[in-house]
Amino acid sequence: MRPDPFNPDRTPIDRPYEPVGAHYPLYDAESQSWTFGPDEEEVGPEARRRPIRWGRWIARGAGAGIILLVLAIIWLAITAPLSRSLQPPTPPSITLTADDGTPIARRGAIIGAPVDAAKLPAHVREAFMAIEDRRFYSHWGIDPRGILRAAWHNVGSGGVREGGSTITQQLAKNAFLDSDRTAGRKIREAMIAFWLEAWLTKDEILSRYLSNVYFGDNVYGITAASKHYFGRTPDKLNVGQAAMLAGLVKAPSRLAPTTNLKGARARQAVVVAAMEDAGFLTKAEADSVQPQRVLASRPETLPSGTYFADWVLPEARDQAGEIKTEATVQTTLNPRLQRIAERTVRSAGLNQAQVALVAMRPDGRVVAMVGGKDYSKSPFNRATQARRQPGSAFKLFVYLAALRSGMTPDSTIEDEPVDIAGWKPRNSDGRYLGKITLRQAFARSSNVAAARLTQAVGVKSVIKAARDLGITTPIPNEATIALGTSTVSLLELTAAYAAIANESYPVTPHGLTEVRDKAWYQSLTDRKTGFSSAVHDGMLDLLSSSIKTGTGRQALLTVDAYGKTGTTQDSRDALFMGFARDLVVGVWVGNDDNKPNPGLSGGGVPARIWRAFMQSALDIPPVATPVVVEEVDPDALANGMDEETMPVESDPVGDIIQGMGLDMRMGEDGSITVGPGRRPPDERDGDEGQE
Repeated sequence: MRPDPFNPDRTPIDRPYEPVGAHYPLYDAESQSWTFGPDEEEVGPEARRRPIRWGRWIARGAGAGIILLVLAIIWLAITAPLSRSLQPPTPPSITLTADDGTPIARRGAIIGAPVDAAKLPAHVREAFMAIEDRRFYSHWGIDPRGILRAAWHNVGSGGVREGGSTITQQLAKNAFLDSDRTAGRKIREAMIAFWLEAWLTKDEILSRYLSNVYFGDNVYGITAASKHYFGRTPDKLNVGQAAMLAGLVKAPSRLAPTTNLKGARARQAVVVAAMEDAGFLTKAEADSVQPQRVLASRPETLPSGTYFADWVLPEARDQAGEIKTEATVQTTLNPRLQRIAERTVRSAGLNQAQVALVAMRPDGRVVAMVGGKDYSKSPFNRATQARRQPGSAFKLFVYLAALRSGMTPDSTIEDEPVDIAGWKPRNSDGRYLGKITLRQAFARSSNVAAARLTQAVGVKSVIKAARDLGITTPIPNEATIALGTSTVSLLELTAAYAAIANESYPVTPHGLTEVRDKAWYQSLTDRKTGFSSAVHDGMLDLLSSSIKTGTGRQALLTVDAYGKTGTTQDSRDALFMGFARDLVVGVWVGNDDNKPNPGLSGGGVPARIWRAFMQSALDIPPVATPVVVEEVDPDALANGMDEETMPVESDPVGDIIQGMGLDMRMGEDGSITVGPGRRPPDERDGDEGQE
């Protein structure tokens, strides 16, 4: 026996080796070695040529095709889930109502309920197929004949006048793709069309198409369109109405019958002719179709946006969740108070200056909001979006920190110039009274007293007080914040004052009647904290003194009122913040470009707007005005000009008697104010936080 060619040391097995092709094992006894057939030189060309194995290549191609098909299916399942074809192509309409259920705004598209094409009258389905896809029930998502026909007509007309997309392709485009005209998008559209045809029946495809297609006037779906244009349901449409709706699909915005009835009727005639040509109507039936009319009376149009609606809409959509038809969400807005706010702002006599007003309940429910003089001219919401310096209105947090440290309104502070690391604040009227109580300092809005208090309690304590009351905007770690140099929104600042009225903090401003359930971690971090009775009573004492004897006297009411004025450097911003009974209101006046308003102060125009709103909102009589002789609002003197001479409001009387170093002014309410005469321009101050 021969040795094993693969293991020479092994005892050879007793069997011959079979040749394999031209090579087979041979054992040379003399050299005691193995060879495998003849050398290459001994084998001819025909022996070396191997046949092409076509079966193997076909199997490889089929395998690659299966892999590509699986990848395509996975891609379609991820990017084009069938459930998306049931979703509306645009956010559904959401209607906001006031706290009494009165609609106040509507935003989004009008989307009707889905329809079942199999249950619609035959002429409704046929109207759309005749003009959009005559072979809908016979093709597999792509209609080659339709594409060739459209291409022939387009070549003949010298432009793109007709499309070859099927109803399935249109559904694919509307539900899954954008409207760009690229080859890549058309390829994806074709793939998704095949995908839809593979998984849905023809009636399901047609149903989804009719439920989502756009019909103009911000109306989506045949259910909404039938109601919008004809006041009926789709199953009650006659042939002419179905033809008009089918005709709108080509150019819904241009052909909407509410604005272009002539064009819609012309298109209706084209659809009727197509139905006759396709055999869906006889000639006699087509001739009997009359031009259709739309509803003569249009439903009352709600505004799509207001300052309040723009602010509350994102929260309203979150509360409504995923919606497929129109939703209604109730807000906290009070229609009566909103009308009063708008009327008060209109009658404020403002020229170029802008204004914002926020009214809320102590618990944060916003009941009125004005974000500017005219929403149609400027939808920018100055109550929620603008970040402006609050001026002396920020001193609320300085004095809160002082009371928390153990001080009381009767504690004293030096009303004298101070130097804090090179910063030398000054009082806006240039007067310093020496040692005064915190009550007096708050009432006259002393800048140096606020700076000294900040130095005494620490900047971090003031920042903490602001954060506790809900201020979220950046606050620099420096003493100048005592005069309101950091920026804040009017809404957030009003909520901070609401915390004092609510006797607990923080107060979160909200515009919906139902607040969604919070996550567990939010419940832990958003707990309310109450003020101690000493601190709360002290804050009420200070805020009351500002209105009774201080810079906020023009906000005086016949009921207990609490507030604070605020004016920034060069009178760029003026604010009045305060509350009475169960209403907290913040008012801001200024220019959008941040230009100065000579003579503007928080104790002037903003205080009077606040007072006028409060008197109407609380239904209380105005204050009986006696003749008073006391110091004038120092802010009115800060820039050498009375607020009646500022560009935002004219002097209603115009008689200012000067003499003996005194000014006597008569207000429009009959009040007479006597105070020191105005200083020469070179002696006036222009510090930030003028009050």
